[in-house]
Amino acid sequence: MQLPPSSVLAIDHVGIAVTDLDAAIEMYETGFGMRCVHTEVNEEQGVKEAMLAVGDSGSFLQLLSPLSDDSPIGRFLDKNGPGIQQMAYRVSSIDDVSAHLRSQGMRLLYDEPKRGTAGSRVNFVHPKSAGGVLVELVEPGPEGMGHEDPTPDAVRAG
Repeated sequence: MQLPPSSVLAIDHVGIAVTDLDAAIEMYETGFGMRCVHTEVNEEQGVKEAMLAVGDSGSFLQLLSPLSDDSPIGRFLDKNGPGIQQMAYRVSSIDDVSAHLRSQGMRLLYDEPKRGTAGSRVNFVHPKSAGGVLVELVEPGPEGMGHEDPTPDAVRAG
């Protein structure tokens, strides 16, 4: 069984674990000219995160800072230090793609998708099933990422 080509739409984002979210946002904005388009705290995932637009490509850089040392990102930082934590693919239907991957013997981390950034639905493919890479599947929320406040200073300060 092959997944229709229109099921995986794009590279949605690359997730980077950081210890200091504000400093990382500043570095990517001033050093690379990226624009922070969204920040939020995701208690369920144990992170404070920021999404930075990569030009007009429709792809993002996701900066992830742990809410605690025992969160997945906290453990990642402890083991590996700052750096690339995952690659995310934007999909048309997370349910269809997840079912297909499972039919191919791939291991997904969650039985059902979880809430992701900006109301998206997400799941992860275990690195042992994806060539050593933690792959995130992202079905965008109804508003997507383009409708966010481009300068969320109040959120950053919180």
